[in-house]
Amino acid sequence: MEAKTYEIISINVGKPKNFIYNGKEFVTGIQKQPVDGPVFLSFLNFSGDGQADLVHHGGRDKAVCVYPYDHYAYWEHELERKLDVVAFGENLTVKGLLETEVCIGDTFQLGEAVVQVSQPRQPCHKIAKKHRVNDLPLRVQNTGYTGFYFRVLKEGWVETQSSLQLIEKHPLNITVSFANQIMFHDKTNKEGIEQILRVDELSESFRDSLMKRLQSI
Repeated sequence: MEAKTYEIISINVGKPKNFIYNGKEFVTGIQKQPVDGPVFLSFLNFSGDGQADLVHHGGRDKAVCVYPYDHYAYWEHELERKLDVVAFGENLTVKGLLETEVCIGDTFQLGEAVVQVSQPRQPCHKIAKKHRVNDLPLRVQNTGYTGFYFRVLKEGWVETQSSLQLIEKHPLNITVSFANQIMFHDKTNKEGIEQILRVDELSESFRDSLMKRLQSI
């Protein structure tokens, strides 16, 4: 069977910059821009990329933020505006790879690099500030259109013309959508939490959150 491949719409990077919202200034790396030509993907990030909040963003488990281009039409309708690529501060805008399909632990070839799904993206207040829509993180959370993170298993050069190709499907089949459902909506589902925790490839921070919740149920 031929390995499934997905189209890369855009590779996006950006260093943290000052941003003013409601008269207050803060620093964020959400204002990324598409890059032309090859860019090196290290274990921590794409060359030229960075995060301001290293507690909640970045690190080995969150080296690459991925967002499906397929959701853009929905958000354009909801927000009543045209959205440029990188609307959600993602490093990788891809087509066809949805939260309902991709599983934690799935491994992909990305140009020369090898990457692995580590957890869903958890929408934060900076998305709200970028679009000036206060409840946007909650709306992203409720739709399940969150995107997800890759960790990097092998460093290498990547370009937009590269394909994102599935190498190995994780045998436990815990989708990003299922993890979102348990994290945000079905919060006391002990069996669901335990299912997710069986995935060894789950990120440390997501695992810690679920472990704490499990102990409180």
